[in-house]
Amino acid sequence: MSNKQKKRRKAERDTNYSHYLHPRWWPTWFGVGAMWLLSHLPLRSQWLIGKLLGELAWRLIPRRRQITEVNIRLCFPELDPEQQQALVRKAFHANGIGLMEIGIAWFRNPKHFANITRIHGLEHLNQALARGKGVLLLGGHYSTLDLGGSLVTEVIKADVMQRDHNNALMNAVMTRARERRYGVALSSKDLRGLLKRLKMNRTVWYATDQDYGRKGIVFAPFFGIPTGTITATSRISERSGCAVVPFSHFRREGEPGYDIYFQPALENFPSGDDMTDAIQVNQAIEREIRRQPDQYLWMHRRFKTRPAADDPDLYGKHGKQAQRARRQG
Repeated sequence: MSNKQKKRRKAERDTNYSHYLHPRWWPTWFGVGAMWLLSHLPLRSQWLIGKLLGELAWRLIPRRRQITEVNIRLCFPELDPEQQQALVRKAFHANGIGLMEIGIAWFRNPKHFANITRIHGLEHLNQALARGKGVLLLGGHYSTLDLGGSLVTEVIKADVMQRDHNNALMNAVMTRARERRYGVALSSKDLRGLLKRLKMNRTVWYATDQDYGRKGIVFAPFFGIPTGTITATSRISERSGCAVVPFSHFRREGEPGYDIYFQPALENFPSGDDMTDAIQVNQAIEREIRRQPDQYLWMHRRFKTRPAADDPDLYGKHGKQAQRARRQG
């Protein structure tokens, strides 16, 4: 890495709050302050506010609603149209609650929620760590993304890989908050740092379940759909010898509380075949999503990149058909 690149990386990760006193940062500070205040409300109140935010988003952001409708229709063809629409709406509610839970993760002590958090399968992580080569926690973009990670740091020591926020001040708040819970918050581009932490037999939270374009992918089935899946998981495991442990976290329905799941480490991974590995990764994530399908980030265009460059855009043609059907109905 050149000196210029190092300086740019340092600037992107400037976490010194005194560098954000200029008036142009005041709107962001106002938003951070609102998050802090809301995070100290009773949990049920936060869930209610989050559900209302999700309802507003469902009504007022048609493009994200259309993306979610396409994803749900593709991934759950066994549901009838009414059930699919109900799941779409419920997903918006769950992700609205997830926005509220970001404040809890960043500004509250996870000890306050230990009595309503259940940990399942911790022995699988301990067995993987016993190999001495580090562990990749194979996570996903569930609506409890930040809070689940914060809660689990009460029972394990872990690091996290994150995609830095475009807003430098928000990124500083996020990074400082995560590093209070985790050991290190690594940039998603910092492969060297990741390998270093794995060499120290650390546990690192890592997610692969988004569309990153055509570079370094294979098209492996995800909910039965050929889906661009990065091969970096295999490369990292191959170079470090680390175990890959599927990890998920969900809020319970009907009562305030959370469940965190560790699954057995992926077997024969890496196998030497990128497609075989990608299938195993996608199957592990899909199994976890099916626990609480509404609590996944369906608003993301997971199937944007298609196997052939001239394949139809799933979020164009299908989305327009869905909008026409809704108007006719």
